[in-house]
Parts: sequence; structure tokens; C-alpha cells
Amino acid sequence: MMRTLLIARREYAAYARTVGFWLSLLAFPLFAVLGGAAPILIRSSEPVRAVAVVEEGANAAGLAAAVRDALGRDADRRAERARQAAETAAKTTGAPPSATAASGAMASLSRPKLRLVETPADILAAAPGEAQDAAVRRWLTDDTPKDQRLDAVVFLSRQGDAPQARVWAARATDDTVEDFVRDALRSANRRAVFEGAGIDASVVEATERFRPEVTVFSPQSASGGEVSLRDRLPQIIGLMGGFLLWSLIITGASILLNSVMEEKSNKILEVLLSSASPTEILTGKVLGVALLTLTVLLAWGGIGAAGMVAALPQYAGMVGDVLLNGGMLGWFAAFMVGGYLMYAVLFAAIGAFCETPRDAQTLMGPIMMVLIIPMITMQMALRTPDAPVIQVMSMIPFFTPFVMMARLPSDPPMIELIGAMVGMFVFALFMVWVAGRAFRAGALSDVKLSWKTFAGAIRRGE
Repeated sequence: MMRTLLIARREYAAYARTVGFWLSLLAFPLFAVLGGAAPILIRSSEPVRAVAVVEEGANAAGLAAAVRDALGRDADRRAERARQAAETAAKTTGAPPSATAASGAMASLSRPKLRLVETPADILAAAPGEAQDAAVRRWLTDDTPKDQRLDAVVFLSRQGDAPQARVWAARATDDTVEDFVRDALRSANRRAVFEGAGIDASVVEATERFRPEVTVFSPQSASGGEVSLRDRLPQIIGLMGGFLLWSLIITGASILLNSVMEEKSNKILEVLLSSASPTEILTGKVLGVALLTLTVLLAWGGIGAAGMVAALPQYAGMVGDVLLNGGMLGWFAAFMVGGYLMYAVLFAAIGAFCETPRDAQTLMGPIMMVLIIPMITMQMALRTPDAPVIQVMSMIPFFTPFVMMARLPSDPPMIELIGAMVGMFVFALFMVWVAGRAFRAGALSDVKLSWKTFAGAIRRGE
């Protein structure tokens, strides 16, 4: 036992004393925050596009006004969404709507996508065709100073009674104006058809502006009635927990693989075998990397908790209630232990046959392809947790820690939870037996890794 603990301490210290380990540990929360904030920052900093609109011919009269009306309706919708988000956040936190973080975020996202500007005189004066196209190009390119440049020019016309448009965009990949104009013309055509059928214009206008207020209720909500953010938090935490488990387990198992592989190539493993048995070495290494993974988990958890208490104290209590009173923290710990044990011993056994990363690719390629499957299905597990394919996948031991964690917020039957947990730990013990035999054979031989040699080592155990 003492030799096992010494190996575990050595394995832990080998990584915990390095600057790179702590830098990588801190990098994950940083990139996680940036990854979540980046889309909001990008959308909030997106420029409002300057667009000029030209009606081509008398039959196009009224189409520019239709685009302006659509722009006004879009602004109203964005303002309404910002107001509803602020009210929802205020209802949750008890703070005034103007004081919530949601109101500030939604205000920055409620800006219009584009603004209509006066059409330059040379575009209006140019004859349709090459002359007009040349004038448009000047206003969309570097030929015009940046502060006067346009982002798009829209030519509106009608073919018969159907409105249509030609959109000149400064960037070929920017379809924002194209999509907006298409929706605006579709709305204008719908309104014209209704009015042509004798429906009053004010009725059409009221129909266009109507936005129903929908409130969701559920008997499973915390209040027994209206669904709030507190009821949706378990889903968010379940998905994040599944991804966190995947990251921690695979990171720990990969560290173990590289450690065993490096020590075999440097002949350090032979020195260890002279003073400890293969079982003691494998157990010590698995335990040492487990402590390293626990250090990472505690550090990430501490950073996350401190950040939430400092930045979002109104939500910290709800998150703590979900994790502790909801039992998710206990299930997370159980899935962490079972998942780590399965993958750690497998990766260590593979490492015992390898001296270079190229040697490990024979088996690691298929294993990593299998590990991508739960990453793809975890989001589906949130939306349809009782789908047969999700239920089956959550009972497969290799996928259980990740998929079942994502299913937890939907309160799966206890028989499924216990069954999946028992199956996972039974399979983990089987993996310990299999990997122990393979590790012993790989550590004591110079045979190159292949499916054949790996299977033969498991059969012989020597």
C-alpha cells in the first residue's frame, strides 16, 4: 500500500508542480466565459448597416414605404423582447427592471439591423444598366470615404403584382439586408392581397403588429404553476455537468496515457517495476491522476462559485439549491468516479504498449470516435430525454456518465438511474480487470501495440 501511495504522490506532483498545469487550469474558465460572452459581444457590437432604397418605375410606388414600415415593426419587436427579458429577470431577482443585467444586455441587442438613408443623387440620376451599376459600386467600395460609404443599395420593382428587389451589398457574404428586404416584401404582398380581398387596412396593420404573450405553466415547476428560471436551471446545469464530466474524464485519462507512454519510452517504467508490482504501479498512477483531476475540479468549481457570487449573486442561491437539494452534485460525483475509472485504466493499459504517440493511434482513433457520440447526443437528451435511443445510450456504460447527467433534470425513473449506475460500476470493475492484465503484459514486454497484441495480453494476462 505504501508503494502505491508513493507512486500516486509522485504522479500528482509531477504535474501539479508545473507552471503549465496551472496555466491550462485557469485557461479553461477564461475561454468558457469568453465563449459564452463572444456571441453577445459580437451581436451587440455589430454595426447598423446604412441602406439606400430606390423604387424603379411607377409600379414600384409604395414598396419603399413598406420597407420603412417593416423596419419600424422590427424595432418594436426588439424593444418588446428587451422589456420582457428585463421583466423576467426582475421577477426572478426581485430587482427593478432597469437594474437587471438582462435589461442591459437586451438593450444592446435590441438595436435595429439597418437604417435607411437618403439615396445618393448620382445613383438616382444614372440610367439603368452599366451606368447605374458603376454609380452603385462607387458608394459600396473604397472609392467613397468610409464615413459616407453605404452598406447596401436596394432596387425595388414589381413583376406584375408581385414585388421584387435587387440588392447590392458591400460584402458578398452579408445577407442581412437581403433577408430583411425579402421579409418586408413578403409582408407587403400579404397586406396587398388581404386588402384586395376587401379586408380593411387597419385590420391588416393590427394583425401584423400583434404579438401574443405566452406564459408557460407546469405541475412540476418549483411553484407548482408558472415556469420560471429556477425550473430551467437544472437543464442548463445538467448539460454543463455532462460537458464538464467529459472534459475532466478525458483530460485525466489522456494525462495517464501520456505519463505511462513517456515513462516506458524513457525506461523509467522498468525502474519502477524493479521495486513495485504492475498492479501497484497502475493503482498508484490512477490514484495520482485522480487527485490531479479532483484538484482541477475544485479549482474550476471555486472559480465558478466565486465568479457567480461576485457577478450574479441573485442566481448563486438557486444554483446551490439545484446542486445540493436537487441531488445533482451527488450524482455528478458518482458518474465522475465511475467514468474516470473506466477510461483511466483503459488509457493506462494502452500507454503500457506504446513508446510514441504514433504507437497509440491504432487504438486511440476508434476510441475517440466513440467518445464523440455522447457529445452529440447530450443536447438531444435535454429536449427528448425519454426518446428510446437516448434511454438505450444512457444505459451503455461508456456513455452513461455523460448522457445520464444530461437526462437528470427530466427526473428519469429511479430504476433507470440505479440500473445505469450499477451497470457502469460493474463494467468499470471489469475494465479494471481487463486493463490490469493488459498493463502487466505491456509493461513487461517490448511488443508494439495492435488490436491483436492487446487482445492476446488480456487473454494471457502475462
